[in-house]
Amino acid sequence: MTVLDNLWYLADEAGQQAEQTYHRLAGDHEDYIEYERTRTVSRSRFRTVANRIRENGLPYGSHTLVYRDSGALLLVRHEGVDMWVVPGGEVRSDESLREGARRELQEEAGIDATYEGLGILGRVNFRSEGHRAWGVLPVFAARAETTDLEVCDPDGEISEARWFTELPVDTRDRAELLSWRERAL
Repeated sequence: MTVLDNLWYLADEAGQQAEQTYHRLAGDHEDYIEYERTRTVSRSRFRTVANRIRENGLPYGSHTLVYRDSGALLLVRHEGVDMWVVPGGEVRSDESLREGARRELQEEAGIDATYEGLGILGRVNFRSEGHRAWGVLPVFAARAETTDLEVCDPDGEISEARWFTELPVDTRDRAELLSWRERAL
């Protein structure tokens, strides 16, 4: 089998896992916002992302959209992408998607929240040299129980956590976050 065949097989396995994860999330939740993005990536990045997706359907892990009663949303500054993002990251093999999101929220912002369901469900398509794969990006909605922020990110990717009533221009998936807030709050 050639290298191209191996990459095709990996992409196929990743797609099957993404399909299972997507249907499980969609079946367990209702009233969430969906969106789709397509990214063209290098061959090595494609392999990395497809391997992640093959594990649990998630290229970027599981995330939490945390809000305060005032309507302010929690964002963290991710230095790797140089943007404000919702807290989240990789899910460990012994965690559910929600448990992974909760752990990441603790690490990246140091707060507790009450999870209410799925707020946003993204589909991220990846392309590279004729290969295609896709993964799921679940963003759970949660109401903040505590509001004093403290970043304790073991990966060192998050430099700051902050509450926003007006989302910065450099917020990843800004339109979807604003749409969710308008609909939910």
